[in-house]
Amino acid sequence: MGQPTTHEGQLQFLKKIEGQVAGIQRMIKEKRYCIDILTQIRSCIGALHRVEGEVFKKHLDGCVAGAMKGKSETEKQKKIDEVIELLNKFRK
Repeated sequence: MGQPTTHEGQLQFLKKIEGQVAGIQRMIKEKRYCIDILTQIRSCIGALHRVEGEVFKKHLDGCVAGAMKGKSETEKQKKIDEVIELLNKFRK
């Protein structure tokens, strides 16, 4: 099935998010204004959603597409079921 999908490119974004979280912690310690803290939290959530989207896209482009090109109907169905289960989790 070829090279396994990697997510190394997302590490730089996760390090930035880590810095944002540390910044939020500082803001709370400094008793900063609630709206400013909430704005930074929303920014972190948005950044995590972007990383999540990229990881999901790579999964579809790599793992799922690879299974669909393969001959094993079992593997194809397994990947379809996996994606459906994941989407159901995302909806909750």
